[in-house]
Amino acid sequence: MIIGKKRIGNNYPAYIVAELSANHNQNYDHAIKLIHAAKEAGADAVKLQTYTPDTITIDCDNEHFQINSGTIWDGTTLYELYKTAYTPWEWHKSLKEEANKLGMDLFSSPFDLTAIDLLESLDVPAYKIASFEVSDHILLKRVAKTGKPVIISTGATELPEIAEAVDILKANGCEQICVLKCTSAYPAPIENANLRTIQNMKETFGTEAGLSDHTLGIEVPIAAVCLGANFIEKHFTLSRESGSPDDAFSLIPSEFKQMVDSIRKVEKAIGKVKYRKSSKEKKSYQFKRSLFIVKDMKKGDTFTEDNVRSIRPGNGLHTRYYEDILGKPCNKDIEFGTPLSWNLIG
Repeated sequence: MIIGKKRIGNNYPAYIVAELSANHNQNYDHAIKLIHAAKEAGADAVKLQTYTPDTITIDCDNEHFQINSGTIWDGTTLYELYKTAYTPWEWHKSLKEEANKLGMDLFSSPFDLTAIDLLESLDVPAYKIASFEVSDHILLKRVAKTGKPVIISTGATELPEIAEAVDILKANGCEQICVLKCTSAYPAPIENANLRTIQNMKETFGTEAGLSDHTLGIEVPIAAVCLGANFIEKHFTLSRESGSPDDAFSLIPSEFKQMVDSIRKVEKAIGKVKYRKSSKEKKSYQFKRSLFIVKDMKKGDTFTEDNVRSIRPGNGLHTRYYEDILGKPCNKDIEFGTPLSWNLIG
């Protein structure tokens, strides 16, 4: 998968996204500050959510539209929540330009076909499908037909629905897909992360895989990279006291930077499959074991368990030859502390 100029896959650094969501508090200057802070924290991209309250739901307050599922937004309606959380559409162009100017990608999660039309007019490099929209086959087909890479979050879905979504994307021309493990709780309990699913997603769907994380802290994304995640998304805010609907499960800039720095260190440690020793490692032969003469010997003496031992350093004959040389004579006088070699054996 390629987003912008970044390749995403097993042989490349994890692609790290700062999800702005509603954390701009509908203040344009605040949104710009978020983008700059994301750049300083090491993000590869920032992500928006493209909807209005009228494109994602309707203004109705009957029981169907009341939020009462144990979230931090309980007590309001869907329409009221999205009215305070949406990103004004007239901001999208300038926010993308600002991110691109800083060397970051900017893309978004569309929530209806008009949102896709807007994002296509801006030539965003990829699309994200929110987990609650994975069941919207109309949306999936339209996104797939853009030919752009598509990232699918899976927090609100189960295996058959994910498989169906992947099939729809592929059938409609999408060739670059990344499936994200996600827990749709805000914040999400760490014990529900189930990160082993990431590798299984790669094997099951034949796609890239990663993590959209709603846990508190940075441990889960770091562990996800260790387990094969190629893509990390984390909500991002300037302060958890900013008043945003998503503050409670977002990282502040210093935490996000610590997460990015830790992931980059972990990636160096993961490296690749390698058994050949580096030149520095080879210099540590002194700490390996080999056969040494541990008593003075006269020419003609035989090698025994008393005068030959396996000790450090590793300058002598390999220990695999120990039984072969026992009982054989030496062909010259040998001093205590001499590494055993074939030219000493008669």
